[in-house]
Amino acid sequence: MCRWRCVQHLRRSSPVTRVLVLCVMTFGVLLPLCCHRCLYSYYFLKSWYLEERSAEALRQSYEDGQEALAYWQDMMVGRAVKGDVSERPELLVTVVTARRSDALQYHYLLQVMRRLNILLQGCTDTTCAAVLVCDVESGPQENEDATLVEKRFRVVRQGKGLNQDVNVFEKEKRDYVFCLRQSMQIVKPRNVVVLEDDALPSTDFFFTIRDLLSRRFISHSLYVKLYHPERLQRYWNPEPYRILEWVGLGVFGASLVLLFLAFYTRFSLPFSVPFFFFLVAYIMAVAELIGRHYLLELRRVSPQLYAVSPATECCTPAMLFPANKSLHVADLLDAATCMRGNAKDMVLYLHAGSAHSLEPNAIWHIGAFSSIRANPLHPHLL
Repeated sequence: MCRWRCVQHLRRSSPVTRVLVLCVMTFGVLLPLCCHRCLYSYYFLKSWYLEERSAEALRQSYEDGQEALAYWQDMMVGRAVKGDVSERPELLVTVVTARRSDALQYHYLLQVMRRLNILLQGCTDTTCAAVLVCDVESGPQENEDATLVEKRFRVVRQGKGLNQDVNVFEKEKRDYVFCLRQSMQIVKPRNVVVLEDDALPSTDFFFTIRDLLSRRFISHSLYVKLYHPERLQRYWNPEPYRILEWVGLGVFGASLVLLFLAFYTRFSLPFSVPFFFFLVAYIMAVAELIGRHYLLELRRVSPQLYAVSPATECCTPAMLFPANKSLHVADLLDAATCMRGNAKDMVLYLHAGSAHSLEPNAIWHIGAFSSIRANPLHPHLL
């Protein structure tokens, strides 16, 4: 009886009252209840869950690292032999690695190489890609994980003691250029994907790359970024295309709501332009507060649904250089001096011209500890 009276009162109330009730229930009750544990939502309760989630992520990464270590140790005593890297493949995946003193037990490289090996074994028609490991460790100690995968994949190494007299950003750039050039000189591929050793490929990685390479824009692109930090994927962003995407989502959603109300008249509201704009703003707010990252994840249903947008500034853990563009990128980086505030990702962004980003990400960034920067004692996910 009480429920029926509330329904009757809502039907008799003014449109403004209904709108206020809808907003209070949505933004004050439903979304907080549903999203307070979602890491990339505005409603995520950092003070309650961040420490717990970060500790769980480290624990899971440790277990994955130990499993990868056992996988490669078994391969070392098994019959596996080093795969030959054929010249001029359609695609080469180069994994750049260095010894991570603060994260040896996580074995990031072994996790990445295990995933690549499994994905390569799943290729039934033709070879997905050639794979090369580029070890840029220049310190006195050996990169043990690179040695462990050498029985299966070819490993090229930079000389010891090189790039020690420069800042960490310049060293990182020179290491990257070395790996780009070695990739082209040794294998001569048509297309190159460069992964850092903590960039774990998604399960549809090669299908996604193959679809990317078949798109028309690719011949004009200097590079395609395959990763952008999830915390920076929000709509509220200075990049214009995201604002347009956000508004488009609101208009599309509002149109669907009005069509629904046209056929379901129990709670119908008279159509008006202000009401339509309210619906647009309402849906935009819901999408932003839930988190654009979670909407992007819906595109993983098919590689054809992945979106390509103008390149963003931050981060280069996974990069696709199509149609022999990698040597041009190497020359571009060589001409610049990297330092704080002008790292290699910024150099590429400022001088790229035509470059793109893929959404959602084609890799998972599993590294909590850097190989060249100071690391916190207890790293957090955010």
